Amino acid sequence: MKLEIDQDSNLPVVAQVTDGVRDWIARHGAGSRLPSIRRLARDLGVSRNTAIEAYERLVAQGLVRSRPGAGFYVADSAVRVLAREDSGAENLEDVTDEMWRLFQTREDSLKLGCGWLPTDWREGDDLAHAIRQVTRQDRLSLFDYSTPLGTPVLRSLIEERMRLLDIEADANQILLTGGGSHALDLLVRLMLNPGDTVFVESPGYYNLFGLLRLQRVKVIGVPRLSGGPDVERMEALLKTHRPRLLFTNSVFQNPTGTTLAPTVAHRVLQLAEKHDFRIVEDDIYADFQRDPTIRLAALDGLRRVIYLGSFSKSLSCSLRVGFIAAEPGLIKQLVDVKMLTSIASSRFAEQVVTTMLENGSYRKLTERLRLKLSGQMASALELVGAAGWEVFAEPAGGMFLWVRHPAVDSSSRLVESGQCAGISLSPGDVFLPDGGRSPWIRINVAYTRDPRAVRFLGNPSML
Repeated sequence: MKLEIDQDSNLPVVAQVTDGVRDWIARHGAGSRLPSIRRLARDLGVSRNTAIEAYERLVAQGLVRSRPGAGFYVADSAVRVLAREDSGAENLEDVTDEMWRLFQTREDSLKLGCGWLPTDWREGDDLAHAIRQVTRQDRLSLFDYSTPLGTPVLRSLIEERMRLLDIEADANQILLTGGGSHALDLLVRLMLNPGDTVFVESPGYYNLFGLLRLQRVKVIGVPRLSGGPDVERMEALLKTHRPRLLFTNSVFQNPTGTTLAPTVAHRVLQLAEKHDFRIVEDDIYADFQRDPTIRLAALDGLRRVIYLGSFSKSLSCSLRVGFIAAEPGLIKQLVDVKMLTSIASSRFAEQVVTTMLENGSYRKLTERLRLKLSGQMASALELVGAAGWEVFAEPAGGMFLWVRHPAVDSSSRLVESGQCAGISLSPGDVFLPDGGRSPWIRINVAYTRDPRAVRFLGNPSML
């Protein structure tokens, strides 16, 4: 096997060896015996450890098989694996919509329509300190399962945080999850059967729509107004539909950024009582709010309302910690579903969040985030207003603007224009439960000071 290794290359030597062997496999096909570790290291002039790591990478990729006592061989599946990799990216792009492309775009693309904070906003020092502290003081969290409900101390801390929102719940009414999406998934699995009807906000959360359709649930959209769900439209829909659940956001609704008004909150609860459905209150943006406003869970006392929260949006997309608060009987059933589907949530992640809550670093982090987002929101509103964009409603905070331009009747056209400018956008279509055409797009204000965003949003002639 003749491979060229460039010791001066920016590509690590182990990656060069791995890529070289991959190319050799592509030419020689399955079943071929590969050089021994000792021979490969000698022939290429690399260390034995480098040869071992290269082979292990190829084994993990499904290209090589290790036969104890006989060495390494090209796997029977190697040709199929390589063929799938060659065609996979294009085929995947063909079958996914614009929303999922936000996770596939190049790193240098400006993700103006995404639902998370920019990487350079992430403050890693306090998080890294908490990780080191947990690793030193609670090494078992690196290996052991968490308890079925989740770490008791963190549930008690969440209980106190909910009390600041006037939501009364015992720690045993709180179930920790692997983020907000995991919480929604548990509820959908437990509470809904194929053919059931649910009400969702329109526009609303695209990932929720996908979970519901996966369960073969009938999804009915209720228009989202500036003060919450359109209760008059909801009342009209209740004459012909019997929903099991209503999914709603009380604070900084995704994608409109609007907040629930007290009059609407009371009316929604009255309708839920009268027509016997439950409400899932998704409050994952709670920590972006400086002055708390009304929550359905506070008014209801967790009788009909199921309350969700998360630390992932504010702390780290990779550190998945969320929670569900509900009446005890429902929590017991949700624990059973959680144990069956994922056994437990991450004890390590829970301990990191616990540490940051206890030492005050999480509180200070969110205070800084709120201040930055407030400044970004003000400048973004000024930018789009001056350029003639229409804003659905001016948010009191958070990170989303729901906007459209009078010169453009389809968000797909905006997405195409954005791509030409190196910008990834969220088309309005994916936020509608019926997938209908929409001129609206979701803008993440945390990205709007980037020069590409300023040029795109501030210059309508580009559209």
